[in-house]
Amino acid sequence: MSTAVSIFGTFKEQEVNLFCLKNANGVEVKITNYGATITSIITPDKSGKLEDIVCGFNNFESYFLEEYKTNAPYFGSTVGRYCAQIKDSKFNLNGLTYQLATNCGNNNLHGGVEGFDKKIWDAKIVDNNNEASVEMFLVSANLEEGFPGNVIIKVVFTLTNANELCIEYNAVPDEDTPLAITNHTYFNLSGFNKSIENHEATILANKKLAMDETGSALDKIVHLDNEVDDLRSPKKIKEIHKKMNDGFAHYYIFNKSDFQLKKVAKFLCEESGRSLEISTTEPGVLFYTGTYTSGKLERENGQKFGKYSGFCFETQRYPNGPNIKNSPKSITKKGEEYKSATVYKFKY
Repeated sequence: MSTAVSIFGTFKEQEVNLFCLKNANGVEVKITNYGATITSIITPDKSGKLEDIVCGFNNFESYFLEEYKTNAPYFGSTVGRYCAQIKDSKFNLNGLTYQLATNCGNNNLHGGVEGFDKKIWDAKIVDNNNEASVEMFLVSANLEEGFPGNVIIKVVFTLTNANELCIEYNAVPDEDTPLAITNHTYFNLSGFNKSIENHEATILANKKLAMDETGSALDKIVHLDNEVDDLRSPKKIKEIHKKMNDGFAHYYIFNKSDFQLKKVAKFLCEESGRSLEISTTEPGVLFYTGTYTSGKLERENGQKFGKYSGFCFETQRYPNGPNIKNSPKSITKKGEEYKSATVYKFKY
């Protein structure tokens, strides 16, 4: 196991670092403290060939290309203070109405105009028992992007020799506030040799939230029995896309009622032999298959991104949770500790 750090670039006169976590099996994860962003995950395929399996860039400047800023795919970023969309950019809490920054039509998306993904995080390598690990820290100020309370956030990325990438989130606010933090990595288990439509997907969820025409979640639960987007048994993504006549942007509610770490999904690419198993403490996931990713985006080595080039598995609290009655733990109370963990296990 090893962890190394190098200079990745400069942002607003601050040095930006890139941390490289490696295990004994050839798995390598790179994370920058700009946006606590995963830039690269390299794993072997069934023949031992090493390939990058996530959307991202090798050069810091590429994250500021006009095409990237206009398309705003959030490749690999840590997003918050509240991920996904909050309808009409407002919510009521403790008798007050809070107006948030608007950055997705009339809605607030992934925390606003300058969310956690556009911040420089303090970061340090940690000695973590034969595991490669880096901790990142951020302070979100009161009324930043319209959200109440100061919040201290910590995110820990850990790579193990069992080929597991664990992301742990902790946060404590000094006022009641909405909190839902996730990672926005796009995976392609073929190494971008094919689209993710050839992947087989399994998600252990028997319900989802209904969405409105803006892509915001509604206070309505849909049961998935006999529905084409029921993924409790493995299905090819391409087949479901065809039946839906659209890509996925679904919030699935897992078949679990607590916040304990449990396996919730598996993805398989038969051609490469790679699979990805995901466990989380969260109640659900925003599963997105990259319908709107720009085809003009590509890694500097020629790996091409674009529509259906990668899928996101954004484990999180309910989207639009502050406006949904009985949404589990969408509000973190003053002094309470927000805790969340998701584990990505790579197999080949």
